[in-house]
Amino acid sequence: MNQAKSTLEQWRILQAVVDHGGYAQAAQKLNKSQSSLNHAVAKLQSQLGVALLEVKGRKAYLTETGEVLLRRSRHITRSVSELEILAKNLQKGWEPTLVIAREIIYPMDKLVDALSLFEPQGRGTRIIILDSVISGTLELIESEQVDIAIAGTTPKGYLAEPLCHVKFLLVCHPSHPLATRSEPLDDKSLAEHLQIVIKETGQVSRSDFGWLKAEQRWTVANFHEAIAILNRGLGFCWIPEHLVSDLLAKGCLHKLDLQGSSHRQGTLNLIIPNRDNQGAASQLLEQLILAQHQ
Repeated sequence: MNQAKSTLEQWRILQAVVDHGGYAQAAQKLNKSQSSLNHAVAKLQSQLGVALLEVKGRKAYLTETGEVLLRRSRHITRSVSELEILAKNLQKGWEPTLVIAREIIYPMDKLVDALSLFEPQGRGTRIIILDSVISGTLELIESEQVDIAIAGTTPKGYLAEPLCHVKFLLVCHPSHPLATRSEPLDDKSLAEHLQIVIKETGQVSRSDFGWLKAEQRWTVANFHEAIAILNRGLGFCWIPEHLVSDLLAKGCLHKLDLQGSSHRQGTLNLIIPNRDNQGAASQLLEQLILAQHQ
């Protein structure tokens, strides 16, 4: 087996020089001298026998060969970092903190039921719950900022376990003009009124979820804010049935019938963003959440 000519540290230095725009900036970020970074990259090029960087003026630019090798090196250094994290987690065996991303349409009582069973066995593990909406949930999964995610959409390349279906109802206040209509509404009549929609929590919106044809729309952060607006007799909104069933039964809200769409339905899934990084506490909580839907 041939011994490697280069080291991970050399590749990490090269990545830093490129990512931070030069040797001086990289040296500051890495808390190393600029000369040591220059030496490391020069030695790497000499060992490989190829030019990775070329200097134009005062700035170093990647060569075509450098671009290819740098891209591949990122996969390798990332894999080593993940391997080190896995070893650390296997050593400690139990996570001190678990971060959960919860798509806000997921029934909170189901999560609390699972957490209630987890708490006596949790060894003091701290729980952080992040409420998220569509693109925000996907970004938390893809950036691996959470240990467990409950999402309506599964990002490409991830495995998901279905949990439940959530039914959405179109509702307004009983005093709203739409509530006086005896026949099912059509798109045109609905579009003439104010629609309340929930804002995605991601940096980049990835979808126009549901019916969004109203000329006038108010966007809010969650369904509690939407219901507060509806209670004032303003607008209409698609809201999960479990959040409005009591209000409908008491006559506080009114269910609208839309021609061709009496209700909507979404599927929620449980996703572990990084199985290699999953510890015993996450495994236990995962099983307890799944058990709520068996």
